[in-house]
Amino acid sequence: MYTLPVVNSDGKEIETLKLDEKIFNDKILSSSVYPVICGYLANQRKGLASTKTRGEVSGGGKKPWKQKGTGRARVGSIRSPLWRHGGVIFGPHPRDFSYNIPVKMKSLALKFALSEKAKDNNLILIDALVLANPKTKDFVKILKALKAGPGEKNVLVVSDKFDANLKKASANADFAQLELAANIHTFEVLKAHKVVITKDGLRELIKRLK
Repeated sequence: MYTLPVVNSDGKEIETLKLDEKIFNDKILSSSVYPVICGYLANQRKGLASTKTRGEVSGGGKKPWKQKGTGRARVGSIRSPLWRHGGVIFGPHPRDFSYNIPVKMKSLALKFALSEKAKDNNLILIDALVLANPKTKDFVKILKALKAGPGEKNVLVVSDKFDANLKKASANADFAQLELAANIHTFEVLKAHKVVITKDGLRELIKRLK
């Protein structure tokens, strides 16, 4: 069982919290992570690449020259794929790359990712994350106190909800990403160097995974 300290916005420990063994556990297998990550990346693809076949290229309705007697190869259209400005053979067309991943597999992968962050001491619990003013320097100051400041390449901040001040303050902090506990994905957790989560966000996350 993992036990993590809960800190305030100044980085001072105010209590300790035992994490739920059903969510944070060393025995959770990592075999579900790979297919979940592949599915996530596939779902991000837009699939907008497109080419035109000889029938879709404008022009080429008239036969360039007669079939016989010219000494040249027979041609039916100037939009033949063999010609410049002609159509494309077997070129890409818009398609949907997405596919479904079982909900249980996604939950298992997320549990593994969170457990790894907790094991490596890269999971930081904060009692609440509130800003009086929408200022980036105040937001960065809190993250520095949590030792998750600008020195980290990627910081994931998780909560059950975010107010307008926090959203505006984090907009210019390119190293930090805000995400709701109801929406976080295994890919985002593994990509982050530090995961900062509020007590309410953790409660919402446990409720989701159970």
